[in-house]
Amino acid sequence: MGEGVRVVKEPPLLEIVIDRPKANAIDAATSRLMGEAFAAFRDDPDFRVAILTGAGDRFFSAGWDLAAASEGESYEADWGPGGFGGFTELEGLNKPVVCAVNGIAAGGGFEMVLAADLVVAADTAQFLLPEALLGFPPDTGAVRLPRHMPPVIAKEMLLTGRRMGMEEAARWGLVNQVVPGSELMEASRLLARRVCEAAPLATEAILEMIRATSQMWVADAMAHIRAGRVASYRAALDSSDAVEGPRAFAEKRPPRWTGA
Repeated sequence: MGEGVRVVKEPPLLEIVIDRPKANAIDAATSRLMGEAFAAFRDDPDFRVAILTGAGDRFFSAGWDLAAASEGESYEADWGPGGFGGFTELEGLNKPVVCAVNGIAAGGGFEMVLAADLVVAADTAQFLLPEALLGFPPDTGAVRLPRHMPPVIAKEMLLTGRRMGMEEAARWGLVNQVVPGSELMEASRLLARRVCEAAPLATEAILEMIRATSQMWVADAMAHIRAGRVASYRAALDSSDAVEGPRAFAEKRPPRWTGA
């Protein structure tokens, strides 16, 4: 779709590949291209799950392109309406994003992993947030990481920039699966297709419910949902798919989802 970003369309899956040798670093122009790809994914009913990965086997993404930064690109540049990487702040994205982490995910690359709904990683991958060592604070990494793991471990990574291997990442629940690099895309596609077995409106409702209520107490969250403030929840309950699911179960056949 543009230099540095490749899109592979195999409905119901959409694959977005960061292809910027040598480290798949992302400048503002690349981020905006990724945003266009994710917005198209969000708005196209033919696609249910997006898989984001990097070209090659060494880097998923080194994050912000420091060469662009050295040439004057601001930390507060226009990354596009989806934020850095095209989806981390994209409004209305209630479809799952799977990160297939093929190598090092550093800085903004790791922040994209933290923003994903599901993560499959090669066993050689590494996570790190080195921004403090480069003279500036992380952006969403400082917000997301302490919510994903014990704060003391998150602070250690944020303050020292140390690298985390996949054995430790799995221990802290940062990844769903760790696989040999040769099996990464197959495992990611299999996971994505399993998601596609669920009703599309139910999938969208689940993601919106999580995002809308993640900082609430359970009682407050349920009151928020039942008051009709999560539109996709009511839409899923009132859908023909909510009738089709139990009927298919009773008739011992696969459901035929319509998304309506």
